Parts: sequence; C-alpha cells; structure tokens
Amino acid sequence: MKASQDISICVEAVFAKIYKQYSEVLRNFIYYKFGDLENAEDITQNAFIKLWESCQKIPVEKAKSFLFTTANNMTLNTLKHQKVVLKYASTMTKTHTDENPEYKLLENEFRDKLESAIASLSEKQREVFLLNRIEKMKYAEIALLLNISVKAVEKRMHAALFLMRDKIGKV
Repeated sequence: MKASQDISICVEAVFAKIYKQYSEVLRNFIYYKFGDLENAEDITQNAFIKLWESCQKIPVEKAKSFLFTTANNMTLNTLKHQKVVLKYASTMTKTHTDENPEYKLLENEFRDKLESAIASLSEKQREVFLLNRIEKMKYAEIALLLNISVKAVEKRMHAALFLMRDKIGKV
C-alpha cells in the first residue's frame, strides 16, 4: 500500500482490500480464542462495521490493530455480560430461607441441576433463554436486540428448552 496520506480507509476499494486481507484471519483469531464460530463471524463483521464508521479517524496502517482490538473487546464484553446474566439467574433462585432442611436440600439439588443445564446450553441458546426467562423479554424484542429473526429466536428457545428438559427432567 502507498503512504497513508494518499489513501483512506473510506475509499471502498481500500476498505475491500483490507476486508479481504484480514477478515478470515480475524475470524479465526476470535474463533480459536473463544471457541464459537458463529459468534466469531458476527464479531468479525461488527469489527469491520466499526472500522467503516471510524474510517476518517483511522490511518490505513492502524487498520489491523484497530480490527483485532475491537473484536477482542467485543468478545470480552459479550462474555462479561453472560457472566452477569448467569450470576443474576443463580441469585434469583435463592429466595426461600426459612424452609425445612429437606426442602433446602431439594432446592440446592435443583439449583445445581438448573445451573448445570443452563451452562451446558450453547452461547446463543443460553442468551435467548435468559433474555426470555430472566429478563422477561418477548421473542420480538430479543430478535431486535440480537439482530436476528423472530423465527431464529423461536428455534434457539425450542432447542434450549428441549436440552433443559433433557438435563433436568420434568418437574
């Protein structure tokens, strides 16, 4: 590439060249680091969107660094959010304190099963399940938040409920 003064990321041909050069490498980096291919693809796309939105401010030679830093931060923020949601879900089950010991034992066993079942869901299933069941969001709201179709939300929720029923059993 030429000196950064002559070219700008805002030129579509330059952006396309950067995309072609780094998109697969970036996706693989996120996938290898965090182990979720679909999420890695989504984050890669979002990182390139942020690059395009900030194309005026970023010199061409800093594009790679910007992309990798942005993608890494997005992934870490997603993981941090999931931890908060799971922690909230586990504290919501701790409401009964004045019950008999047998009830407490059963409650603890069920909570362990529930936490294990939630943890065994895929990241996308867990996200939809917790948004619907804990945050009380409707499927349409979840679809809008995650930028997916309502049908995709329904499919993920169905799969999550099926796996949960399999792990926990009918209660």
